[in-house]
Amino acid sequence: MAIRNEIWIINTVGCINKSAELLAKLATKELTTADEVDEIRSFPHPFGCSQLGDDLKYTQQFLSSLVQHPNAAGVLVMGLGCENNTIQSFQSMVGEVKDKKVMFFSAQEVDDELEEGLQCISELVEYANTFQKEDIPISELKIGLKCGGSDGFSGITGNPLVGRFSDRLIEMGGTAIMTEVPEMFGAETLLMNRAESEDVFHKTVHLVNDFKDYFIRHNQVVYENPSPGNKEGGITTLEEKSLGCVQKGGSAPIVDVLSYASRAERNGLNLLQGPGNDLVSVSNLAASGAHIVLFTTGRGTPYGGPVPTVKISTNTTLARKKKRWIDFNAGQIVEGANIEGVAEELLEYIIKLASGEVQTQNEKYEFKEIAIFKDGVIL
Repeated sequence: MAIRNEIWIINTVGCINKSAELLAKLATKELTTADEVDEIRSFPHPFGCSQLGDDLKYTQQFLSSLVQHPNAAGVLVMGLGCENNTIQSFQSMVGEVKDKKVMFFSAQEVDDELEEGLQCISELVEYANTFQKEDIPISELKIGLKCGGSDGFSGITGNPLVGRFSDRLIEMGGTAIMTEVPEMFGAETLLMNRAESEDVFHKTVHLVNDFKDYFIRHNQVVYENPSPGNKEGGITTLEEKSLGCVQKGGSAPIVDVLSYASRAERNGLNLLQGPGNDLVSVSNLAASGAHIVLFTTGRGTPYGGPVPTVKISTNTTLARKKKRWIDFNAGQIVEGANIEGVAEELLEYIIKLASGEVQTQNEKYEFKEIAIFKDGVIL
């Protein structure tokens, strides 16, 4: 199930970022009208060349999951031809795809990559235009949960609000996905106690301990959080930040634990391996299949991922100051609004957003980027 009908250009290597960007611009100008696909978009990144081992695996896993994302009705995978992330090896990571959704080519193997790309995208647009809007139950929705630029209100307004929303969505049969493992440190037992089975419990323990080992392997302090911006916003300790962060997951049982950029398969609350970095986290959630990401913030950020990214302000001052960034104001809760009523308001907004009746600020202003988690060896 998709909530957008877009064409994505996924390049296997950063060397052709500009070629992919130019191709997206040309295709938008020459191949679309108001009645056709929602958007043709490329996603620049610096990786794919000279990566080895897990470093290459992370890149391939992430990009292959993006290729499979339902919001991308058609995908052009564009390679250069000499990178470690070869078209052939990447195709095996992508696996089977439906119908005519994905096309592949390497720029070094064709006379003119722009002409070749335009021809491919023309066929993808034709394929995307075969889809029609239809009513879908809310149980089909997958929502990513994220916080960033947190402040002293994050654990009082924004994160508890998203937790209420998450519980409502899951009660309706939907899926919520929560990441930012370092921001679970200090509150991890609250999550472990909600595992629906012994197997999920052990996966949750491993998720947290593995990320602590990651810090230790790189000789970094496990409890370095909160960030300078968090401290300025009123958060004093990692435990305080983590106790606020995990509230986004509401109170539902945890049904699965996912490796980095793996696609969520089970309805309910999923935990996703990944760091707290805003760009990497939102991208990771999108790769896991989230149709929309809810992003609570007390300090504010213009960042948006490849899917609609709903910026929820924890305070009204930020919502008024940054109207081009913020989509929803949770600050009204400390001003007397009932949190259950605000959660219902947020649910109604998300339904309109998923239905295409409204757009997020990151969609309106084309703030759509990706960032890939890097951990390993590069030549």
